[in-house]
Amino acid sequence: MNEVSLLSALIMGLAGSGHCLVMCGGIASSLQLASKQLPSLVVAILYNVGRISSYALAGALVALLGASLAKQNTMIANVLQLMSGVFMILIGIYIMRLASTLKWLESLAKSLIWQHIVKLNKYLVPINTKPKAFLYGVLWGWLPCGLVYSALTWTLQAKSPFEGALIMLAFGAGTLPALIAMGQSALLLQKFINHLVTRIIMGNLLIWYGVYLIIIATDKLVH
Repeated sequence: MNEVSLLSALIMGLAGSGHCLVMCGGIASSLQLASKQLPSLVVAILYNVGRISSYALAGALVALLGASLAKQNTMIANVLQLMSGVFMILIGIYIMRLASTLKWLESLAKSLIWQHIVKLNKYLVPINTKPKAFLYGVLWGWLPCGLVYSALTWTLQAKSPFEGALIMLAFGAGTLPALIAMGQSALLLQKFINHLVTRIIMGNLLIWYGVYLIIIATDKLVH
């Protein structure tokens, strides 16, 4: 892992913030309104820290799996890198809104994972304490999101759980401004993120980085 990987993860999160506002923005807003015992900014921060903590944990677990497989077979490591490049391209296409390349992943995760996790929601409502606000974020960090799960496939090539967690932390940091911002600031940020030029630039950066990963992985597989 290098600075380019973390920067790409950050860009991925920032570029996908528009999608995050749709998926989690309503949850975060309703959470702030529902909690009358805590300041809205405190709730927003705790919720998002919990959410990103789940991303980091998932990144560490997936990286651990990827590292274990890679140790068994060098070819598996190259295939994982190839798969990361493919998903990077899918994310770029998704961000530019050329096609819904990640919908199938969200549907799969919803049927396999989310339907079980969401049942824990009843133990955290009402959100009247700081630990509950944090844990609510931890819970919703597992919300079926093609963008998050695609980022997780990227952690398969990480050399350690720590690197996998760092990648997902960088991704989560990219989504943070849009979900913390409120009022007019949120509207301006959303307008910038959803602007055609912004989406094209960020989408192309991710696509070309994905192509780079595929070229490197393919060269290793051939030789």
